[in-house]
Amino acid sequence: MITRRKFITSSTAAIAAAVFSPVVFSSSSGRKLDKIGFISGIIDKELKGDWKSVLRKTAEFGYTEIETGGFLGESAEGFLSFCKKIEMTLVAGGINFTDPNDKILKSLDLINSLKMKYAVAYWPWYTGGPFTIADCRKSADQLNNIGSLCSEHGLTFCWHNHNKEFIQMDEGLPYDYLMAHTDKDLVKCEMDIYWVLKGGADPVKLLKKYSGRYVILHVKDMARGADQDFECPGSGIIDFPSIFSEAADQGIEHYFVERDNVIDGMECLRTSAGYLKNLRFK
Repeated sequence: MITRRKFITSSTAAIAAAVFSPVVFSSSSGRKLDKIGFISGIIDKELKGDWKSVLRKTAEFGYTEIETGGFLGESAEGFLSFCKKIEMTLVAGGINFTDPNDKILKSLDLINSLKMKYAVAYWPWYTGGPFTIADCRKSADQLNNIGSLCSEHGLTFCWHNHNKEFIQMDEGLPYDYLMAHTDKDLVKCEMDIYWVLKGGADPVKLLKKYSGRYVILHVKDMARGADQDFECPGSGIIDFPSIFSEAADQGIEHYFVERDNVIDGMECLRTSAGYLKNLRFK
């Protein structure tokens, strides 16, 4: 089989990669991300004010995609129209994992009204953890249920990890259980790189182990020191080039900047964009 890296070495293939791949190939220094996004919660405070000016500024930073919980302004149509003007695409929206089906369907209607592609469960559990095998069974059943509902509504469903999925049970890891007992075609994953590392796992190994299950990466960094606090991308210790190299090989298209407990969200987005736009990887 011809690998993707071999494929893009020819001039014709390089053009194809630039058109169809989430990365652009630079023969002098390697590949780079073609587009970057952010999760709106990082600037939640700022968006409560003059949100149009705030989003224009994020576009100036170089962002072209947003993951958000809903629309700003008076209507979904108006919000979509504004985002189109600043060349910003709405990609993913959140749903409440524990909601009954009728409420989940209302959330999916909102996501569809915003022309998004993905619905995300940010906490795919009924408890706070650590998790038991019974917790895993219950969550896997609900993940499959939501995945089916999303598919029927033309959406791709994915769940977001934290570190507790990597706390060992007698029967193995909760993360592995969910991956093994959910439909790979209906239940995808939004990998939070920071939380994978916080849980003691390796993002690159996890990407390889479950190739094809990931559609979005949450990109936040880890600070130096024993506390392993949150950091803005490019300011910590995470080896993003290695992770992005594997992700790009798998065709993962969406990379969203996130940083919990941020003091100045706009500054974090500014510095993160500068780092990610200039980052090169193999």
